[in-house]
Amino acid sequence: MNFKGTLPTLILHALAHEQSHGYLIAQQIKERSQGVLDFKEGTLYPALHKLENEGLVESFESVENGRSRRYYRITKAGRVALAKDRAEWREISQAVTMILGKA
Repeated sequence: MNFKGTLPTLILHALAHEQSHGYLIAQQIKERSQGVLDFKEGTLYPALHKLENEGLVESFESVENGRSRRYYRITKAGRVALAKDRAEWREISQAVTMILGKA
């Protein structure tokens, strides 16, 4: 299955809890999905840049262990979009469960 369309929502969810850099966002998604969702850099960073261009996240530079990293944090508009996405996801997942039956 292709879960690529869910990535922006998953990124916003990760950033709703704390600011982070791309690698940690990807690791958090992978860990919380028990390895089912494993987004690579080639997918993750374009999604982060798109979210930033849309004003849903903002980025800033920070030094960690002597290395400069780009961190991301959710904006107010991002929180609004996340709430909308969560509601839509619940509605869609309930409908699919009704059709396919409970696993």
